[in-house]
Amino acid sequence: MKRQFRAFAVACAVASAAACASTGAGTAGTPIPNPDQLPPRPDVIWPMKVREHVDLWLHGFAMLQEDTTFVPFFKRGYGTEMTVAKNRANVTTQLDANRDRLRARLSVNPQLINAQFVPFAFSSWDELAGTVDLFVRANGDPRAASSQQQASAIAFLAAYFQTGPDRDWLRLFVQSLTDESNHFYHSYWLQQQRERANVLELADTLWERTYRPRFQRFLNNTQEAQGEVLLSLPLDGEGRTQTTGGRSNVMAVTFPDRPSDAIEAIYVIAHEAVGQLANTAVSDNITPEQRRTGLGDRYQSAASVRGGALLIQRTSPDILDGYMRYYLRAVNRPVGANLQTSFNSAFSIPDTIRDAMSRQLDVVLGGI
Repeated sequence: MKRQFRAFAVACAVASAAACASTGAGTAGTPIPNPDQLPPRPDVIWPMKVREHVDLWLHGFAMLQEDTTFVPFFKRGYGTEMTVAKNRANVTTQLDANRDRLRARLSVNPQLINAQFVPFAFSSWDELAGTVDLFVRANGDPRAASSQQQASAIAFLAAYFQTGPDRDWLRLFVQSLTDESNHFYHSYWLQQQRERANVLELADTLWERTYRPRFQRFLNNTQEAQGEVLLSLPLDGEGRTQTTGGRSNVMAVTFPDRPSDAIEAIYVIAHEAVGQLANTAVSDNITPEQRRTGLGDRYQSAASVRGGALLIQRTSPDILDGYMRYYLRAVNRPVGANLQTSFNSAFSIPDTIRDAMSRQLDVVLGGI
């Protein structure tokens, strides 16, 4: 799932404004010595990292929304697993207490799920919570800001939370997540980082030594030459990608459970990398009626999966079978007698869309 970011300057303004904003929201736990787990490597152009505040934000959505998408946003059973973990620890938080109110607003305004991209503009929970506090106190009006930086930050959030009820939802959501972190999620997240440190290390090695160099021509020629890959605990086969066209692109992808599954992160990177290409192919090859009935959205989901397979087929055919099996499993479809046939059937798209993606991949991979 990809979103074009209006301008990186907005993210810089958000961070600057947050540093100056006062907040009563508190913090999400305490800092940890090395949140990225891996030593910093300034020469790496697509480093693989983890970000607690991103996971906390996505965790909140995973606990609230009905995940009815074809390719799941979040790992199957994630909400149940977290509820069991909290019950085992005898923990109840404001996220639990406010769940019905938060879910009700999501039902009224489903567009709020687009706010899943918000944390990519922040470097920490303190920055995010501080900016939300500023935004709410200004009633979402940039003219109430005391500086251009604050006005830009307010405008950034206003694009996602446009009405008074939406701002109330955001205030309650951040308040609930802060409590969730302080009483449960921070300790859970740290435990998971310790248990999966070898998974992160192996996924990073696969990415930097083998697959990132194979994908780099495609990334260079689609304005994704540099950025960060974030391994995120809640995510499944549908990642989150924020593209700026510059150096600050972000891909959030699944954090595999075991070292033997580390390659799954590469599968989702391929899926995310072709998102814009797939979107263009669908938009150019559907009718207005198909767009109105929502068929275009279904094609978009399937086209991204098929596009990822095409990219892998051209650059890394050794993992194509694994990629197809992973996405069949993600949508609960059997492999069947013939893997390719089952895959094409599960992610069926018109030949015009498939051929458009194939031609564009040839152009992109053949570019300088």
